[in-house]
Amino acid sequence: MNRFNRSLFRCQFVGVLCLLLVMSAALAFAQQSNTTFQPVVGQPGKDVVWVPTPQATVDNMLKLAKVTPQDYLIDLGSGDGITVITAAKQGVTAHGIEYNPDMVNLSKKKAAEAGVGDKATFAQADLFQSDFSKATVITMFLLSDINLRLRPTLLNMKPGTRVVSNTFTMGDWTADETVTTPNCTSWCTALLWIVPAKVEGTWKTQQGELKLTQTFQNLTGTLGNTPITNGKMAGDRITFESGGAKYDGRVNGNTIQGTVNSGRSTSFTATR
Repeated sequence: MNRFNRSLFRCQFVGVLCLLLVMSAALAFAQQSNTTFQPVVGQPGKDVVWVPTPQATVDNMLKLAKVTPQDYLIDLGSGDGITVITAAKQGVTAHGIEYNPDMVNLSKKKAAEAGVGDKATFAQADLFQSDFSKATVITMFLLSDINLRLRPTLLNMKPGTRVVSNTFTMGDWTADETVTTPNCTSWCTALLWIVPAKVEGTWKTQQGELKLTQTFQNLTGTLGNTPITNGKMAGDRITFESGGAKYDGRVNGNTIQGTVNSGRSTSFTATR
């Protein structure tokens, strides 16, 4: 073989080798692309590790929140999408906020497979930099310290917004209702909070000055010179007792309208 032929052979050999390497890389990429991402229990996330929520707990969370097709549910840290997809199957418009893009893609795939891709949507985002103020229901499976960081934002949401957590609490903001799944071994408790209207301050009423001190949904204070008892907020609904009478009203900004029952029912109005 002369020098020219040897050079040509080497050139052809190198070309074939490069082609094989390119084909091999393309095949590997295709195989990788066809492999569905599978989450692993305990895999790290931005704020918490991932742990799946039992379906029974999801069901209890949605029952506690009394979701309806008129609700807009946002799941903070939506993971594999189980809560959002379950809500969507009940006709609820639901949205998941999740930091892990692989989890987001997996959730979208599961929603499409369940036939609820139009109701169940997902976004890759940091929940601390996301606007979820339009939600009527918030669900989450986060740690208590994360819940506490979110608490000021949640308390500023529209009164009556339902907040449901899997297992973890809100510190001294006690839950309005709790349900635990029987015969369950882990992540079995659903906790509900209803965002209360802010009523602390002094109100003018026909019965005298109503002075209220508010700690989350609990109220203390006086009506005239008489202490109030059993003071509670449930969203925009206010109830309390004073001087043997029971007061029940609705808060609308700086006005409370309702009834007072002391043997007979009469109207009750308060302004501030």
